[in-house]
Amino acid sequence: MGQAVEALIGLMSEGRGFALPYEAVRDLQLAALDERLAEQAPQIRLVRLRAEDAGIDRIRALADVVPLLLPHTAYKSYPENVLTGGRWAVLTRWLATVSAQPVDEVDLAGVDSLDGWIAACERAGLPVSCSSGTTGKAAMLVASRADLDFVTRAQVAAVEWGSAIRRGDGRTPAGPAGVIARTPRNTASGMGLAAAFMNPAARRFDSGLPPATIGSLTAMVMMRRRMAEGTALPSEVAAFEQESAARAAALAAAQTGAVDDIIAKRGERLFITGMWGALHPFAEAVRARGLSGADFHPENAIYLGGGLKRALLPANYREFVFETFNLSPRFVCQMYSMQELNSSMPRCPAGRYHLPPWVVCLPLDKSGETLLEPGQAEIACRGAFFDLSLEGRWGGVISGDRIHLTMGPCACGHGSPSIRDDVERYADLEGDDKIACAGTVDAYVRGLS
Repeated sequence: MGQAVEALIGLMSEGRGFALPYEAVRDLQLAALDERLAEQAPQIRLVRLRAEDAGIDRIRALADVVPLLLPHTAYKSYPENVLTGGRWAVLTRWLATVSAQPVDEVDLAGVDSLDGWIAACERAGLPVSCSSGTTGKAAMLVASRADLDFVTRAQVAAVEWGSAIRRGDGRTPAGPAGVIARTPRNTASGMGLAAAFMNPAARRFDSGLPPATIGSLTAMVMMRRRMAEGTALPSEVAAFEQESAARAAALAAAQTGAVDDIIAKRGERLFITGMWGALHPFAEAVRARGLSGADFHPENAIYLGGGLKRALLPANYREFVFETFNLSPRFVCQMYSMQELNSSMPRCPAGRYHLPPWVVCLPLDKSGETLLEPGQAEIACRGAFFDLSLEGRWGGVISGDRIHLTMGPCACGHGSPSIRDDVERYADLEGDDKIACAGTVDAYVRGLS
């Protein structure tokens, strides 16, 4: 890690980096981007090829970074028959094209599933965090051990900057039951939050639900697609429907238990976690038991990750959840991030997500080809980001999100670049999302792997 990157990450202490105006870190960010290119282009074959083709050997301006950004689809660019055919050696070769670390030590002996392949990568020192999308193809996001250590520290710092929640609070965990994808990044983040803010002796609710693995989630999505296409066998459909019914019954029972749990803990200072789509019906169930905010501790806290994720909720969903659990604004922490990044952007009281100084936002046009001029005025753009903290893979990614960005000071009083709390996916807005360079990157990957 270069000196400029270390200097930016050093601003994590006490969260002071979130307050710095863009002008105070701009030159340091450019130097850090140049360091990252020099360090990682020789290691990451896809980035090296992109840089050679674009004729870029130094980063002197933000525009130099744009041709080197990878579309978020790059991490799903392996052939689908690699998974369906169990071609784990091919998948490992593909991983080598996007990894900053060698994959030679991955032992594939005995690997017979996607979960088994992920475990083999983990044993070789290559933690792979995946997200299963609606297409059934999981994004394979390799990290380093240092990346996982970083996310535990960065999440805690972001929570403390974005709220009055503090290390050592000794809170009691609670929240809706749900099936969470078990990935190295999610595990590291969760352990960091628990160690910082929760009472280790506090009783934790056991939903009884088995953790969701990426392999099981991916298989489920692919099966649904086969059913829609009419290619699934009748016996497979029957087994899938039976399994789905069993899962739904188990989840319903777990949700009832989670409601019982939070009601039993209502006099304690809680640390509630969840996403809006699960929290709103959870709050409705608590209200149905005759309880409301007056029954809960006045210093409860909540940690929210992500947006609505296509959940259809009433207009007052935030207020309803906050009132149910007696949540005051200073103990509410909401983040904006994505699996492709290793850092989060906490929401301020003015309703904007603030960028830490080691995350560079590059506003692009809808096609993802042209850098727009960032400035004091707010602009609508496609969000592209470069997370300078990442070591295990390239930090530059073009997202599928439409954002409203300003590099000027925020109404909350802090000067760092910020994003309005109305992030939307182009795929939801337009029914499709085409990033101009995605096809080119896919072709590169096929040629490399």
